[in-house]
Amino acid sequence: MNYDFDAIHNRRTAGDIKYCCPSDVIPMWVADMDFKVPDEISDALIKEAKHGIFGYNKPDDEYEQLVMQWYKLRFGWEIQPEHIITSPGVMFSIGAIINALTEVGDKILICQPVYYPFSKIVIANNRSLVVSELTETNGRYQFDFDDIETKIKQHGVRMFLLCSPHNPVGRVWTKEELKRIGNICLNNGVTIVSDEIHSDFIYRESTHTPLASLSDELAEMTVTCTAPSKTFNLAGLQASNAVVSNPVLRKKIEKAIAATGYFELNTMAIASTKAAYKYGGDWLDGLLTYLEKSRQILKEAFPKDSPISLIQPEGTYLAWLDCRKTGLSSARLYDIFLNNARVWLHKGDTFGQSGNGFMRLNFACPHSVLTEAIDRINYSI
Repeated sequence: MNYDFDAIHNRRTAGDIKYCCPSDVIPMWVADMDFKVPDEISDALIKEAKHGIFGYNKPDDEYEQLVMQWYKLRFGWEIQPEHIITSPGVMFSIGAIINALTEVGDKILICQPVYYPFSKIVIANNRSLVVSELTETNGRYQFDFDDIETKIKQHGVRMFLLCSPHNPVGRVWTKEELKRIGNICLNNGVTIVSDEIHSDFIYRESTHTPLASLSDELAEMTVTCTAPSKTFNLAGLQASNAVVSNPVLRKKIEKAIAATGYFELNTMAIASTKAAYKYGGDWLDGLLTYLEKSRQILKEAFPKDSPISLIQPEGTYLAWLDCRKTGLSSARLYDIFLNNARVWLHKGDTFGQSGNGFMRLNFACPHSVLTEAIDRINYSI
């Protein structure tokens, strides 16, 4: 089927976080897309609205079967229905998981630059943050395995928050990299929480592997956090799924979620998730083709020898722009791009100090908007 990803939609409505900016600014900061959902999702929501009764609701067997089917078809990952824990969002789940599986003061490791709520939620829950920096060589980021293992042993790390695929640097970790991380954690008694919310955005040269699918041993010490929210632009409807095969961990996490008093998905979250996983495959395939073109536009606009160069994303719809040749800090770049170019990007140092001199750009928008933003950015430097 043909989908119109070039269409411009008015999002400047009250309460739209992405577009809370002047009308002449192009917002490309927060990670949500400017594309309408597939018609089947809208139809499912309209059907629920017409029913007119919005009492308590819960996911049914079809919900679980559709989640399982999606991950089996897309990734070859076999999930059992009892392994699925629902929650309003991935970060909600991670907060509950931290409280369920660690104690106050315990050490939790992250690899920066990384999605900034990771550090915030660790600190907010009175755990101690341990950071291992990713290494970057010729525009490609990698784990520093020796540093990770050393810090796990030195600090007695209890949990590792993994971002896979990685936000913001766009890496899709290989099986070999994931196995090595998994074995380090397995050998040192470290639980892995794998945020795989961007796993559906993988480009043709890469393959996403759910870490928990690599072995039964790794599955037993891994909690995988997923959601349809990024894939289908449903963040405002608040639905996510954590996959936990270990019954002891699962019981603790379910207890922690219950303790929040917020443990039921809303009616529209259930309806949209079921429609997305039942009907959304063709739409997603069309979107990935469109985003491949977007990635090529960025690659041509920001070549390696230019003041701003693209760190080629293997996954996600987020571009990590290396602006270090400009000699400007992320704060100064942010100011120039926002106030001169009128393009709103995310400051690189938000994701950790190693992100200073970088900027993150969300390219999940029509090509006409992307090319206009690129022209403005290049003109401003």
